[in-house]
Amino acid sequence: MRNFIWKDARLLVKETYKLTNSLPDSEKYGLTSQINRAVISIPANIAEGCSKYSQKDFIRFLQISLGSSYELETHIILCQDLEFINQNVASPIIGDIQSLQKRISSLIKYNKS
Repeated sequence: MRNFIWKDARLLVKETYKLTNSLPDSEKYGLTSQINRAVISIPANIAEGCSKYSQKDFIRFLQISLGSSYELETHIILCQDLEFINQNVASPIIGDIQSLQKRISSLIKYNKS
């Protein structure tokens, strides 16, 4: 399951980078930078967690990844609020983020039991 989540997180990176390329240049060091860091953090922390020998460490990195996904979702919503992107652009990526959040949460619960 973790490989599927990691692969989907990588696809989200690609999708998100396409979105940030359309943001105004004035946001290069603001929202664009924050969004890109948050989305990169998701698969990176899943991968780092997989390298840990204890379940507790793995879960901690999954929780960091989950936190980054919520941060990313908030940034996308803010882009919509600021009218940098419209709902037709925001909705599909938010749906992908929320789907990934559910799967990361399920993996955390599974590893806790």
